[in-house]
Amino acid sequence: MSTPLALRDLHLWPRSLAARLFVILLAGVIIAHALSFGVIFLERYVTARQVMLGTLENDVATSVAILDRLPADERPAWVPQLDRGAYSFMLGAGQPGVPELSARGADIAARIRDAIGGRFPVTVEAIPGEGQRLQAHLTLHDGSPLTIDVNPAPMPLAEWLPYALIAQLLLLVACCWLAVRQAIRPLADLAQAADALDPNRTAPRLSEAGPSEVARAAGAFNAMRERIAQYLEERVQILAAISHDLQTPITRMKLRAEMADESVEKDKLMQDLDEIERLVKEGVAYARTAHGDAEAATRIDIGSFIESLAYDYQDTGKDVTVTASAAGTVTVRPHALRRILTNLVDNALKFGGAAELSVAREGEGVRISVLDRGPGIPEDQLEAVMQPFFRLEHSRSRNTGGTGLGLAIAQQLAQATGGSLKLRNREGGGLVAEVRIG
Repeated sequence: MSTPLALRDLHLWPRSLAARLFVILLAGVIIAHALSFGVIFLERYVTARQVMLGTLENDVATSVAILDRLPADERPAWVPQLDRGAYSFMLGAGQPGVPELSARGADIAARIRDAIGGRFPVTVEAIPGEGQRLQAHLTLHDGSPLTIDVNPAPMPLAEWLPYALIAQLLLLVACCWLAVRQAIRPLADLAQAADALDPNRTAPRLSEAGPSEVARAAGAFNAMRERIAQYLEERVQILAAISHDLQTPITRMKLRAEMADESVEKDKLMQDLDEIERLVKEGVAYARTAHGDAEAATRIDIGSFIESLAYDYQDTGKDVTVTASAAGTVTVRPHALRRILTNLVDNALKFGGAAELSVAREGEGVRISVLDRGPGIPEDQLEAVMQPFFRLEHSRSRNTGGTGLGLAIAQQLAQATGGSLKLRNREGGGLVAEVRIG
């Protein structure tokens, strides 16, 4: 069944499955409860009405017979004693009325006529503007007029009934919420596990307890995660084997090329062999970054670590400076972090000529920024450059080196070690690469 267009336009229909189930269950239970209450109330009303009519028929005949036999001067003292909740007696002609009666009024009139009509002629009229109020007029044997004033009162409700209804409604809400929570919680756990899916990390298996459908879905998810992890492991093994097998022929080809006579073709061949060797090594490095969590995490002084990295570059004549540092220790995987920062600094030096390192504390973690003044990256390609072998058009020349794997390796290694890598363009030109750890 499709959601009505008006509900979709007004956004009245909940978007979450939990809210929809809650609304449907609660509405159904409330409607069923209201129908049950209505049936019980109607049955009680009909029963009370029959009791009132039976009492009216019996009591009126007795009361009229008593008043008819009493002397006229004693009747005023007896009238109050004969009154009942739904009707009373009046000595006199009463109020003028109209002969039109409702269905309920006609039923009451018939009961009164059946009770005393055989002995006294009775005229029943409705009192205008008084709801269902009726008056039956008759004349006693001594000629005195008598009026029976009938005013059916609504059936009284117990004072505790509204509180009982509110308590029942709260109980219904609580039961519906509990039922929806029990039904949705496995789906929420499955969605959370899917969001956090990382075959490269050792994570506890999703619980397979609960109803059979939930257990089956959890088991399928666990099996899928294991298959993905197995495929990734096979990928690393295949690339490692290819790298090992290619090393020998590449080395032989380089030796043979070196033994050849000096020529332009020899130089081009050596360049091609160097590029092939670099591609093989970086391809294997990219595959192995998925297992960056194999390194044990240790606590290091982050300020000293960054300064040591900058000094290593400065010793080789590279323009790498630390513009902001932070004291204190942080738990990281040092070799993985060094590889990430090395790739980012190399890119900054390649396209900007210089690199700046900045460290800032963020709670228990740190934010390390690598800044340059290069050409930057178009906004619509900031995410694409993280993909393997993706290279911007202006850097496709072989003279720039690189294989399009540097940023991909840094991002995958950051994710494998529990961190993140984001790129953004720098104000005034250049690029900022931010690594968050912890």
